Amino acid sequence: MSRKSHQNPSQDDIHNDEDLIKSKSQLKREMHELQDLGKRMLDLSDDQLVSLPMSETLKRAIVESRRIRQHEARRRHLQYVGKVIRNEDDPEALRRAVEAFDAGSEEHTRRHHLAERWRDQLIAEGNAAVAGFVEQCPATDVQHLRNLVRNAQKDAQAEKNTGQGRKLFRYLRECIDEAEQNS
Repeated sequence: MSRKSHQNPSQDDIHNDEDLIKSKSQLKREMHELQDLGKRMLDLSDDQLVSLPMSETLKRAIVESRRIRQHEARRRHLQYVGKVIRNEDDPEALRRAVEAFDAGSEEHTRRHHLAERWRDQLIAEGNAAVAGFVEQCPATDVQHLRNLVRNAQKDAQAEKNTGQGRKLFRYLRECIDEAEQNS
């Protein structure tokens, strides 16, 4: 045997191996985080769930979890959901999408404020601002948007509140959410 095969590994080799190997505790923490994400997904509406970037396997697992009522069976199934999430293409994108639905999250607040700013700008500037919004959210139905803007402008000019501004806001929010999920 050559002397080289008996040499001790360098410190760099040891640190690289440590980076690749996770402790059992770290793996457990990560699995619990994924199970918690699965629990949060169970609380989403069907429309929200459909809009998430996930595989059919995960969708079926979530639907199945909603039907399970027994505590222990549900706990075991959530472990399975966590395992399925771990095998998804981009679990971090899934986490961000779920957080966007949480009312208290920073992402939700950012999108809310963005929709408010666009609503105010569209009411103030009209069709001139529509092109800017469509550039940000290409899937927008331009005719529907213009109609909503026109109705909201009429409300603002008549100093009435028939809910047109709120309808415009909701549509803007839907468009922004869709554009952010597709990017």
